[in-house]
Amino acid sequence: MYATLALSWDMMFRSGQPGLSVAGFFGLGGYAAALSFLYWGVNPLVSIALGCLFSLLVAFILGLVILRIRGLYFSIATMSLSEIFRVIVMNWHRFTGGPSGKALPSAVFNGDSAKIFWLFLVLTLLTVIVSEIFERSRVHFALTSIRNNEIVAKSSGIDVFKYLVVVFALTSALQGMIGGAYAHSYAFISPEGSFNFNFVLLPVTMALFGGIHSTLGPIVGAVILGVVGEYLKLQLPYGHLLVYGVIIVIVILFLPKGIVGTAKERLKRKWATI
Repeated sequence: MYATLALSWDMMFRSGQPGLSVAGFFGLGGYAAALSFLYWGVNPLVSIALGCLFSLLVAFILGLVILRIRGLYFSIATMSLSEIFRVIVMNWHRFTGGPSGKALPSAVFNGDSAKIFWLFLVLTLLTVIVSEIFERSRVHFALTSIRNNEIVAKSSGIDVFKYLVVVFALTSALQGMIGGAYAHSYAFISPEGSFNFNFVLLPVTMALFGGIHSTLGPIVGAVILGVVGEYLKLQLPYGHLLVYGVIIVIVILFLPKGIVGTAKERLKRKWATI
């Protein structure tokens, strides 16, 4: 789950736009999937796909507006989306259950942990495939050009706004997809649980720790910090997020390219001296 969130955040960040709406679309997809199953009897797997499509649609519409701003203002605007979605859900009592949330009749696959693991693995592999398509197509060059110099990208004929909207919608869809799977795996949704800030802080930390602007980096960061995070929750139940904050500072200061980026750089230097 965290590997998918970290990788989807990184895909948007490859354009130079630090979006912080991960928790918002994660929760939105979770609610869309859970409520479509609860009220309309949609198959759980189909409802996860619906959560993905709903997040895609909402992100596309909102992207037409918020992607006209850049940098810090874009980060603030995207971060506020999570709070807006949470407030709407909390006040729509009859449909969403309000602050108390909604319990589903049963978890996906009747709670079979092995099948749920394979479900998350498949969704993660799907995200990896999308990331690799980004890396091996003209999208990679467009996003890199936008990140390096937006004015030069425009003068080269790149439709900057179109690419940003498409990438924002696709990455939000991936976040909604994994949010739907999360909701079904626990058979419960709530505003505090689905739109939790942890779903922003942890994926961003994992991507930075592993190495940004790549497929492998966020995956490595998610695996390492995922294990460390579970240990910290047991040892520091109310302070583990502080440790993540410290990790972000250390990585930015001493490993700006993350573990994977730093390792690649050192290997290049080593081969250059041989």
